[in-house]
Amino acid sequence: MKSSRQPDPAAIRAITRRFAKTRVIVVGDVMLDHFLWGDVSRISPEAPVPVVDYRRESFMPGGAGNVARNIAELGARAELLGVVGNDPAAAQLKSILKQQGIDSSGLTRDGNRQTSRKIRVVAHQQQVVRVDRETRGDISSRTEKRLLDKIAKRLPESDAVIVCDYGKGVVTQSLLDGIREHCRARGVWLSLDPKPVHRLDLSRLSLITPNRKEFFALAELPDETRNDNPLKDSNLMLAAKRLMSCIQPAMMLVTLGELGMLLCRRDEKPFHIPTVAQEVFDVSGAGDTVIASFTLAVAGGASPIEAALISNHAAGIVVGKVGTATVTPAELAASFGP
Repeated sequence: MKSSRQPDPAAIRAITRRFAKTRVIVVGDVMLDHFLWGDVSRISPEAPVPVVDYRRESFMPGGAGNVARNIAELGARAELLGVVGNDPAAAQLKSILKQQGIDSSGLTRDGNRQTSRKIRVVAHQQQVVRVDRETRGDISSRTEKRLLDKIAKRLPESDAVIVCDYGKGVVTQSLLDGIREHCRARGVWLSLDPKPVHRLDLSRLSLITPNRKEFFALAELPDETRNDNPLKDSNLMLAAKRLMSCIQPAMMLVTLGELGMLLCRRDEKPFHIPTVAQEVFDVSGAGDTVIASFTLAVAGGASPIEAALISNHAAGIVVGKVGTATVTPAELAASFGP
């Protein structure tokens, strides 16, 4: 089924007002995003590479931290759980999180790991190069137990949990199994943004939010067909049927770039939502906005289709901004009209 209607703006405003009463646990791979901003006017005489004249630098939470940032910007209470090193980057990340109103008391220090850092050099709104400094091995069983204990302690007062797997070693199978068990026992919504390079049992979650590439990788199918109407894309429909049957999430929201999103639900026909993005400057972090806004909307009483439409509008707003951006409740409500 293709979306042909928009929810009542008054209903959207009512949902966004309930965000302020919502508490979400975000757990997964936490990173510090470091941006070096400058200008390019010449090529280096030493090698065929641009010379960037440094102007300024900025820092922000990345990975699971950016999902928590989206939750907080939308007015809800975000609690971030993950693993950091015993290093200056961890202290800097916690300081930034505090400034942005994000509870980082759940971050676990591990002296055998370094805090993940993504250093991006940006010139004229274009990323020139990225340097990664991180530990990618799985966390220890001791660190994993500490994380699970913190989640179990916080869960009774939480409305939803979002697991953010970027393949850096925090989201192990046993950690995910423990989170799923705790959430099922308390009836708490559990969303996950998957990374197929990190093979995990993703069965019976509330929501998974793969992009198109991740979607086909999870289904173990080639992406060989393209159709401007995703509902007529036979390979896309086959992948949806396979994943809904094998993984059995309550819902699956597939982001399709310029083709919008595909909402799949148990015992329902797939529902297509065309994109609302007018201009696309930067898709960095758009997936984080999608999982944050959908999860918050459902926790705020939205129907699955309303939540998908809300997350589609939220993504359309952030891709029109430069850098890893977020969206406010006012911007979200305004995007649906007066």
